[in-house]
Amino acid sequence: MTAFTVSALQETCLPISINGEYRQSAGPEIDCFDPTNGQVWCRISDCSDAEVDAAVRAAGDAMRNPAWRDITQSQRGALMLRLADILEENVERIAEIEVKDNGKLLREMRALAQALPVGLRYFAGMADKIEGTTIPVNKPDMLNFTVREPLGVIGVIIPWNSPLFMMIRAIAPALACGNSVVVKPSEHASAGAIAFAELMTQAGFPDGVFNLITGYGHSAGNALISHPGIAKIDFTGGPSTGRVIARNAAEQLTPASLELGGKSPHVVCDDADLDAAANGVVAGIFAAAGQTCVAGSRCFVQENVYDEVVEKIIEKTRAIKIGDPRSDDVQLGPLALWSQVEKVAEFVETARSQGATLAFGGGRPEGLGDGWYVEPTIFTDVTNDMHIAREEVFGPVLGILKFTDEDDLLTQANDSDFALASGIWTGNINRALRFMRRIEAGMVWINTYRSPSIMSPSGGFKDSGYGKHNGFAAIQEYSRIKTVVIDYSGAQQDAFVMRVTK
Repeated sequence: MTAFTVSALQETCLPISINGEYRQSAGPEIDCFDPTNGQVWCRISDCSDAEVDAAVRAAGDAMRNPAWRDITQSQRGALMLRLADILEENVERIAEIEVKDNGKLLREMRALAQALPVGLRYFAGMADKIEGTTIPVNKPDMLNFTVREPLGVIGVIIPWNSPLFMMIRAIAPALACGNSVVVKPSEHASAGAIAFAELMTQAGFPDGVFNLITGYGHSAGNALISHPGIAKIDFTGGPSTGRVIARNAAEQLTPASLELGGKSPHVVCDDADLDAAANGVVAGIFAAAGQTCVAGSRCFVQENVYDEVVEKIIEKTRAIKIGDPRSDDVQLGPLALWSQVEKVAEFVETARSQGATLAFGGGRPEGLGDGWYVEPTIFTDVTNDMHIAREEVFGPVLGILKFTDEDDLLTQANDSDFALASGIWTGNINRALRFMRRIEAGMVWINTYRSPSIMSPSGGFKDSGYGKHNGFAAIQEYSRIKTVVIDYSGAQQDAFVMRVTK
């Protein structure tokens, strides 16, 4: 495959990439759907255990290949910079492929595609700045220092909502540290990652440094996480699958980074700029059709401004234009999966049966054919014990709750199995900092929301998983420390006495 376009991928069975070469898998085919019309637009293969094994072995061979193993850190960075330049030339085509695969707004996927070279350049610059330390020890004529080295073959399993964006945040630090990777994208959105493999070859990476397999989680994914040649697993997805991976990783003593979802509290205080806060709340849940781990799906509004804020949120939601994600004026596209449409419908019915008030939406818009569209949906009179306040919807559904004071807010906000992201709108910096200290969340946004940076560590606690992406914290995730001790005294050591530091 050389034509990196939607039309070249359409209605074909896409290849996998092992050891720098595209090849057709022998596995059964899986249909991939265009969410705007519900039609099959391409197909992928469900890779066999043997094909997964070949990919992992190729990645292992790359770790032993002098062309990758022995190049300098600066040379690794140069390869990554070359890849960033190639990616920059392909932003529009990457965005178009991803929109076809998951139905997100072209404007958003274009912005995410533009962020890919930024992330690569950030970690490329870090490649030759990964340092160890010299440790003072209480022994004369003894040198003690550490070095950081790559882990080995990294198995990366990426979700369907922002495939390449999620992939780059894993493979960029992994490559900067000198690892090789085997990527398995979601069976629902693989085309962008498959096309990306070609760019790795164009950039000049040695064969086997990047490998890509496709298929279902229970087959190809399970073969990947169970392979003894994997040194680390990086997974973004749901908590149930994350638990399976964590158990498997523990059994094999394989480290893992898991980002598993959220039920993030998005707070509006009575001293906030209420118009700005309402905009932030709407963007925080309805951008990307709510299909983001950090979606601000639990909105807490201080009771004395509750009615006013609810009115503003509904007013802004009513103005949202739903339609073809490729149109520049559309603000809400389809959901990526038909199963998500059904899931949203179930949440709506459950919320109503438990006493929440359906204040807006709740159904499917008319006039959009067979696309997988749902209306932006708002529930008021939500309490924290309701299903809609406790479980991740992963769709455009907002529950609005009341709080009285800071203690009440934090008691409710922290009463969750998830702890990924949070946000607060307030004009009081003291209140914001108190919230930051007491909220159980890996990320806190103040007077903004859904504002990630490749330079800033991200990741959650509790059922939201563990491990960090982005920033120097990612380098620590994809490298290991080796301690070196050198005795240059020339003295004889007592063979039966440990030389303990005193």
